[in-house]
Amino acid sequence: MLLYPVYALLFADAGLSVGEISSLFVLWSLTGVLLEVPSGAWADAVSRRLLLWTGPLLGAAGFALWVLFPSYGAFAAGFVLWGARGALGSGALEALVYEELDRAGAADRYAVVMGRAHAVGQVAVMAATGLAGPVFAAGGYPAVGAASVLACLLCALTATCFPEHRAPAPAGSDADDGTAPGESTARGDGEGGDQGADVGGGERDRGWTRRLRTGLAGLAGLRRDRPLLGALLLVPAVTAVWGGLDEYTPLLVRDTGAADAAVPYLLMTIWAGVTAGSLLSGAVERLGRTGLAAVLAGAALALAAGALTGAQAGVILVGLAFGGFQAATVLADVRLQRRIEGTARATLTSIAGLGTELVTVAVYGAYGVLGARFPHGTVFALCALPYLITALAVGRRRRRASASARGRRSSG
Repeated sequence: MLLYPVYALLFADAGLSVGEISSLFVLWSLTGVLLEVPSGAWADAVSRRLLLWTGPLLGAAGFALWVLFPSYGAFAAGFVLWGARGALGSGALEALVYEELDRAGAADRYAVVMGRAHAVGQVAVMAATGLAGPVFAAGGYPAVGAASVLACLLCALTATCFPEHRAPAPAGSDADDGTAPGESTARGDGEGGDQGADVGGGERDRGWTRRLRTGLAGLAGLRRDRPLLGALLLVPAVTAVWGGLDEYTPLLVRDTGAADAAVPYLLMTIWAGVTAGSLLSGAVERLGRTGLAAVLAGAALALAAGALTGAQAGVILVGLAFGGFQAATVLADVRLQRRIEGTARATLTSIAGLGTELVTVAVYGAYGVLGARFPHGTVFALCALPYLITALAVGRRRRRASASARGRRSSG
C-alpha cells in the first residue's frame, strides 16, 4: 500500500490538526471495536476465507475516497471501510492458519509460519514504502492512491486461493453450539470455504448467533481459566501501543527535519526492524517468558532513546524497538492459539482483537492530547512506559510459576 508512508502527511496537507488526525484514528479503532467479535463469530459460522477476500475490497473503496475527495468526511468514511476490512480479517486469518496446520499435524510450527508470513508482508511494506517516494514525486497523492487500490485488489485475489478444509457446522448440532471437542472437516482442498454459500440464510443466521453466544459465554468463563485469560490480556498489552504509534511515525520522521520525499525511505528503516522481529519470533519463543520480558523491556528503552534524539539516526533505534514489539506480538498470538479449545477459535481471537482496539483507541486519544503539547519524540518516549510495566508483569508471572513448580516438587 503506497499510501502507507504518506497518508498522515495527506491528512496534514488537507489542513487537519493533530487532534483531528487522532480523531480519525479513534474512528478507525471504534469501527473495529463494533465489528471485531461479530465478524469472528461470522467467520466461525460461515467461511473464514470468504471474509479474507471480502475485506480488501472494502479497503480499496476507502483509499479511493481519500485521494478523490480529500476532506475530513472522506477520510472518516475511508477509515470506517478500512476498519471493517481489519475486523473481517482479524481472527479469521489466525483461525484458518492454525487449524489448517493442525489438520496437517504441524500446529507446533504456527509461530514460525506466522512469523515468516508477517515478514513477507513487511518486506512488501518496505518495497511499497521505497516505491512511494518516486511515485509520489511523479504523480502525487493520486498516483500512490491508485497503486494502493490495486494492491487491495491483488490481496483479495490472493485470499481466494487459501485452502479451507472445514464446513460450517449444521444448525442445531453440538459442534455449532461450541460443545464439540474438535473442528469439523470437509471433503477436499478448499471445499469447506464454499460450503458457506450452500447454507440457507436462516441457518447461517442461527449459526452466526450461536457462535457469537459461544464466544461470549467463553469470555464470561475466563475467570475460571486463568491461563486463557492471561493469554487474551497479553495480546492487547503487547500489540496496541506500538500499533497505534505506527500511524504517527511519518510525523515523527518529519520532525527530524526530513523532507517529505525522504520520509518513505526513513520509514523503511523502521519496517526493516519489524521484518527482523517477525523472522526472529521463533527464536524468541524458545527463550520462554524470561526472554519475552527481556525483549519487551529492551524494545521500550530503544523506543524512548530513539524518539528523544530528535535526529534521523534515532529512527534506527525506533526500528529496533518496533522489531522487538513485533516479535512479542507474534508470540502473544501463539500463546493465545495454544490455549483455545473448541469451535469458537476465530470468535475468541477476535475478542483479543477487541481488547487491542479498545486500548488503541485510548492510545490515539492520549496522543491527540499529548501531541498538542509536546513534540512527537516526547510522546513516543512516554508511550514506552506501558511496555516496561508489561515486561515486569511477564517476568513476575514467570517467577511465580517457577516458585510454584519448585513447591510442587518439594511437596512430592
